[in-house]
Amino acid sequence: MIFMTSNLGACEMSALSSPKLGFNAARRASPVETAGELASKMSKSAVEAARRKFTPEFMNRIDKVAVFRPLGKSELRCILDLELRQVQQRILHTPVGKPFVFRTTDATKMFLLAEGTDMRYGARHLKRTIARLLVQPLSNLMASNQINAGDCIELDFDDEAQKLSFAKIDQGLSSQAMANLAENGVSMQVAAAKAA
Repeated sequence: MIFMTSNLGACEMSALSSPKLGFNAARRASPVETAGELASKMSKSAVEAARRKFTPEFMNRIDKVAVFRPLGKSELRCILDLELRQVQQRILHTPVGKPFVFRTTDATKMFLLAEGTDMRYGARHLKRTIARLLVQPLSNLMASNQINAGDCIELDFDDEAQKLSFAKIDQGLSSQAMANLAENGVSMQVAAAKAA
């Protein structure tokens, strides 16, 4: 079994999902069009783009064509949360011996999503954005001994500077407390975890 992926039809699908202003907009999508009808039109558009690109002989050898919908805000937020959890797990299992936990504010998540996603490519650039804006600065703080084992770091978005800010909100947490915080997404209060 061989899987192939392509962006064929992405432009047409984008035009269907967010029509431009003008006379052609009324022809593209009616205001009462259901999500199912729009998905069907997008699927047909993508398959037609593949038929224009490939020869009929090649298309006849393909068993199944799957058309993926563009990711919505909730799906992108889930992907961001998964990526942040992976970064946290890497930090907790670091061979350097300086495990710590971090938490991100909603403003930070919105900033990372704005920088790392777009409607055309979805979340493809999100991992690189997290590496550039979060992992590298945290690594620099670790290397300069500004972050130590057992610290809890909060990442917030600074509106004035238009960048992330890093603040140490607790230190000396036990391994168990850090594991609990990481497991719960650092959503509970640090003091409660420290007491436990």
